[in-house]
Amino acid sequence: GQRGPFPSAAPPPPTAAGPAQLPPAEAPVGSPGAAAPPRAALSGRRAALQRSGKDGAGGGALGRPLGPTPSQSRFQVDLVAEGAGRPAEELRKASGEGSAAGKGSEEAKGRFRVNFVDPSAGDESPGEPGGGSSEGGNVSFQNGGDTVMSEGSLHSGGHHHHYYYDTHTNTYYLRTFGHNTMDAVPRIDYYRHTAADLGEKLIRPSLAELHDELDKEPFEDGYANGDEGTPAGEATASYTPDSKGVVKFGWIKGVLVRCMLNIWGVMLFIRLSWIVGQAGIGLSVVVIGMATVVTTITGLSTSAIATNGFVRGGGAYYLISRSLGPEFGGAIGLIFAFANAVAVAMYVVGFAETVVELLKENGALMVDEMNDIRIIGAITVVILLGISVAGMEWESKAQIVLLVILILAIGDFVIGTFIPLDSKKPKGFFGYKAEIFMENFGPDFRHEETFFSVFAIFFPAATGILAGANISGDLADPQSAIPKGTLLAILITTLVYVGIAVSVGSCVVRDATGNVNDTIVTELMNCTAAACKLNYDFSSCQTECPYGLMNNFQVMSMVSGFAPLISAGIFSATLSSALASLVSAPKIFQALCKDNIYPGFQMFAKGYGKNNEPLRGYLLTFLIALGFILIAELNVIAPIISNFFLASYALINFSVFHASLAKSPGWRPAFKYYNMWISLLGAILCCIVMFVINWWAALLTYVIVLGLYIYVTYKKPDVNWGSSTQALTYLNALQHSIRLSGVEDHVKNFRPQCLIMTGVPSARPALLHLVHAFTKNVGLMICGHVHMGPRRQAMKELSADLAKYQRWLIKNKMKAFYAPVHAEDLRDGGQYLMQAAGLGRMRPNTLVVGFKKNWRQSDMRDVETYINLFHDAFDIQYGVVVIRLKEGLDISHLQGQEELLSSQEKSPCTKDVIVKLDYSKKSETDTSIEDEDGKTPTQPLLKKDSKSQSSPLNLTDQRLLDASTQFQKKQGKSNIDVWWLFDDGGLTLLIPYLLTTKKKWKDCRIRVFIGGKINRIDHDRRAMATLLSKFRIDFSDIMVLGDINTKPKKENIAAFEEMIEPFRLHEDDKEQEVADKMKEDEPWRITDNELELYKTKTYRQIRLNELLQEHSSTANIIVMSLPVARKGAVSSALYMAWLEALSKDLPPILLVRGNHQSVLTFYS
Repeated sequence: GQRGPFPSAAPPPPTAAGPAQLPPAEAPVGSPGAAAPPRAALSGRRAALQRSGKDGAGGGALGRPLGPTPSQSRFQVDLVAEGAGRPAEELRKASGEGSAAGKGSEEAKGRFRVNFVDPSAGDESPGEPGGGSSEGGNVSFQNGGDTVMSEGSLHSGGHHHHYYYDTHTNTYYLRTFGHNTMDAVPRIDYYRHTAADLGEKLIRPSLAELHDELDKEPFEDGYANGDEGTPAGEATASYTPDSKGVVKFGWIKGVLVRCMLNIWGVMLFIRLSWIVGQAGIGLSVVVIGMATVVTTITGLSTSAIATNGFVRGGGAYYLISRSLGPEFGGAIGLIFAFANAVAVAMYVVGFAETVVELLKENGALMVDEMNDIRIIGAITVVILLGISVAGMEWESKAQIVLLVILILAIGDFVIGTFIPLDSKKPKGFFGYKAEIFMENFGPDFRHEETFFSVFAIFFPAATGILAGANISGDLADPQSAIPKGTLLAILITTLVYVGIAVSVGSCVVRDATGNVNDTIVTELMNCTAAACKLNYDFSSCQTECPYGLMNNFQVMSMVSGFAPLISAGIFSATLSSALASLVSAPKIFQALCKDNIYPGFQMFAKGYGKNNEPLRGYLLTFLIALGFILIAELNVIAPIISNFFLASYALINFSVFHASLAKSPGWRPAFKYYNMWISLLGAILCCIVMFVINWWAALLTYVIVLGLYIYVTYKKPDVNWGSSTQALTYLNALQHSIRLSGVEDHVKNFRPQCLIMTGVPSARPALLHLVHAFTKNVGLMICGHVHMGPRRQAMKELSADLAKYQRWLIKNKMKAFYAPVHAEDLRDGGQYLMQAAGLGRMRPNTLVVGFKKNWRQSDMRDVETYINLFHDAFDIQYGVVVIRLKEGLDISHLQGQEELLSSQEKSPCTKDVIVKLDYSKKSETDTSIEDEDGKTPTQPLLKKDSKSQSSPLNLTDQRLLDASTQFQKKQGKSNIDVWWLFDDGGLTLLIPYLLTTKKKWKDCRIRVFIGGKINRIDHDRRAMATLLSKFRIDFSDIMVLGDINTKPKKENIAAFEEMIEPFRLHEDDKEQEVADKMKEDEPWRITDNELELYKTKTYRQIRLNELLQEHSSTANIIVMSLPVARKGAVSSALYMAWLEALSKDLPPILLVRGNHQSVLTFYS
């Protein structure tokens, strides 16, 4: 059928009088109504399915309006209309082909395009019965090679009346695969996020579209995996900025220039010479080397993260949050943005100090030094704000000018070192001399400086490597730009630092008086100092001298050829760093606010203009910077900033280590030169350096990061970034599960691992909370849910429910798993779950069900199924727990209808809402193990209208609702009564013990009831007490019941007989064959023989109920041994009647039967 001809036997074209006479939607395509032989119809169906690579066939689904509805973002194929219904002549005319074609299939294939229905022409799909317009009207044909898209298409931009032309037309498919297929070839647009501003998101055909049999309503949901919620069109419409006029930088302008400017700070000109004086040339190079090691490792890590996927704006914050998750990302984002804002202040104050120095030399101070710094700083920061708000383009132009000045200043210094002037000699500058190099090579620490304090002063000069990454959003290709620019910048700046340190150390002595008269005329024999050998006597500097490496911060301008250039260099270094920080801080903060991790900051996410500039963020940064400038004392703030920067470096390194450790398949950076252990070393180094620089600032930083981390963890923002934390969680769970599989079971480690047949978890809260009380943090809890009914419908629901109810469990703090299965009936479903649920050693070993309360009104086949569930459980060596509340368990028919309906609107039929469908009604009674009275029409107890919102709850419902929440409250000082009549391995005793270990139940006391002979009551009590104390289980009382075997009261026996009357076979009153036939058809019937055989057992259940009424009617909960019925010997109805007789009209009761293997032990 792939190349079959177009249907030749097509109905005549529709007349103008009315719509085409098409078969009703239900008729299969090949039926006589379709007026086409089945073979032709099939190929017609193929033709209808031809689809061009990018665009979807737009003929709407039958029975749907063709507007741009969300579901329309999938293509939908109108079989009947386009296949059998369209006359071949009309096709030929419309495509403008004059030749009498239509016979040869190949010829036709190449010429006819896919037909798109144009939604603007008519609202209804032409194939719909009674579709109003005639068909030719709303089909747009293209004569050219390009296919016009229909409006409700796959394309994100579909709603804007743009027409997209595509190279992937169906001729492409024809030539590649020989036939026109619906399958799409790989292309980048399928992998985009919905909100990408780079291009359109397309949705590839889903598996269902390729694989499901074609039916009347082709595809329901319109979303790709994980993208539900935003119809693709709206999302892109709101996100895509105009791509014209957006400024994007290359690697030199964007990264290299920025990083170099940021790294070469004030230190280069003002502090480097002093460091050489203190530490000597050798240790200075070590200091620079240490700082470089830290920054290089961080640079490599940054490159690795930046090349692992598309980087958006937000720099360090984006890198860390996307790899380590929102907790660390949020903490670092705030700290890093704040550090950048304060860094602006630090650099501006550095600038202002230099200006004030110049003013002081020329005697032009305005007020006094402090206030001058404040005034100049304030004016400067306003000007900088102006430049940065003017836009990124201006800012990067300013950066290049500043870089040129900086390089000129460095060149000026280098030239100066080769021109020793006599006028400079008294100040200590002699040109390159081996003696000076030798003397300055070793350290000479003074004024309590140490190696680490010098390192602490130098290190801020090495930070700034993230300046390029911080504007990642404004780079044309961040993946190649960030590694190239950052690493090159680190290399160049390090070489310059080392070069200057060595040259300053070889030219200038440590101390000089600046006094021309200190020359030595006569040769002194015992000369040790270098200056002395060069005929200068600076020995008077034992006290303090104004000049020399140690004392004069302005050595570089003294050495340089043209001093003002050095001042210009200082200005350019400080202002450029300030500018870079002023731009970085708001961008990071904006990215942080966009992710909505801290809901209070939402307002700062708004961007303005074509570049999405965060003006509000600029203003905030400006205010923070201004505040710190007014302090004007930066020796306190500088170490805190360095610490904040180091904290983020440490986390970047750590996130590379973490991602490599988690072995996530998504971690595959294009940059290969990183190593997880080196990254870990880098992270540790960063933390050590933090303490070296300033221990209290380091502690403060740790406290702040930890505080923010805890806050975000507690708030749990609703984001999912596929972070390495998630990957590692999975890896740990996997490794531990595998390790657990090798561990042998031991009775001391027995845990009740429960499979609870809850149906929809929210429908039976009492069941859930009670089991959760004894499995929480102790054992496994799986909520089984058996879907019945049409398979196709159920499969759809399964996937939707899985996520929904697992979320519901987590939201309600239930430590449980949700396991839905689809099966023909409850028994099959239960078997599937018992055999397959769980993983390795984490498998359920106990089946928990609710009591089937309405068993007498429901179909006895359901009772048979229900009882068989117990037999199956015992066969698979499971323990069984039946929970009964006298009010019932199932509250699904009462549950806040509004809330449930709102969550259900998407899918037309789910189990939470009572749906008027036959199968749903049936599966309701099946899925739920215990069923509420209201579901079955035979029970008039519940007013039907209680389902509508308006009517107030009647008394029964009110009681039911109260009962369903009783295990969520604290239980107070009451009793848990354990009727341990039969030894089942100890599960009957273990469950109540586990309950009392929980907070809500810890005040409850355990009372134990056992059976015994009248004449040995004391003996039995003592034996039991010994056993319990050996098991180390506290109990408040032991009751031995000697009267279990007495005959129950007459009225109770009568009531029991009346209850089972409808289910009896009465074979003694019937013919043999009739009785046999009936037993075969209705195996659950109770035979007289069986009733006689089990008379004593029946009486015992009735009697136990009397005793329970007498002793335990006030208990909070009763735990009792479950009677076992032999498979095949006891009919379902009788067994059900026993359970009913045993447990009726009591407080909540758990009927427990372990699998007869010990779960308690008294050995240590």
